[in-house]
Amino acid sequence: MGFVQVFGPCVVCKRPFFFHPHKVPSARLDGGPREPICETCVDAINVRRAARGLPPIVPLPGAYEACDESEFVTDEDY
Repeated sequence: MGFVQVFGPCVVCKRPFFFHPHKVPSARLDGGPREPICETCVDAINVRRAARGLPPIVPLPGAYEACDESEFVTDEDY
């Protein structure tokens, strides 16, 4: 049994971090593909969202953890 964890840059702060490829919060900038947002930036964004009366971004459980390899879906699975 193996595990999958992605290491990539946050779309907001550009710092690399580890995340679950299917659960991490993400955003689409300028019509591009969805890009991951790190936990630190989600917290900062939520402060600004609360000030504007918007609901917070709530990461799914395990969003910043590794996933079992059986959860990982590749293009070959479609």
